[in-house]
Amino acid sequence: MVKKFHAQLKALKEDVLEMGCLADEMLRNSVEALKNQDPKLAKWVISKKNKISNMDVKIEEKSLRLIALYQPVARDLRTIACSLKIITDLARIGRYGKDIANIAIELSKKPHLAKLVSIPYMSEITCGMIRDALKAFEKGDISLLKDFSQRDDSVDALRYSILRECVSYMMEDPKNITRCLNYAMVARYLERCADHACKMGEKIHYMVTGKYIEIK
Repeated sequence: MVKKFHAQLKALKEDVLEMGCLADEMLRNSVEALKNQDPKLAKWVISKKNKISNMDVKIEEKSLRLIALYQPVARDLRTIACSLKIITDLARIGRYGKDIANIAIELSKKPHLAKLVSIPYMSEITCGMIRDALKAFEKGDISLLKDFSQRDDSVDALRYSILRECVSYMMEDPKNITRCLNYAMVARYLERCADHACKMGEKIHYMVTGKYIEIK
């Protein structure tokens, strides 16, 4: 019975990691599609929205079934609870990827301003946080989370820097308004994704240690 439970718990974690990889890929590819004005890649991201939603539902069902059948305790229970929490964050990250992909399609035939301001760099930091959170979940290594607060601060600062730069471009020429508003929206989406990575980090820390922390 115990052996069977741990095999199923391992399979559950693998499902979560698969969902995490998809969410990360959707977000990264959406920014890549925006950067390279690649509507085909953007459409690929949009095509994955149902898949990530279905993964969310199936993992939740598996998690609840494990609790009902085996009544786990201690770290095993915390692992299942963590899985239930972070799949919500992953689903939202995937959704933000889809939203950025829609913007990428809208702007695919318009020249970019200032090489997309700092959006690619902001995406790099955010996706790095997501990947490190997933590694921490997989390996139980909370050292990967130690600088999340500083990285989140960097993402927040970049968002406001992008907003200020976009305002200056809009003031220079009203023709820039649509593009700049979209850039500001993408920056907001990336900031929210970084926030979700922090929430994942909090739940993973609790899974490993049994202690709550707040990453802000």
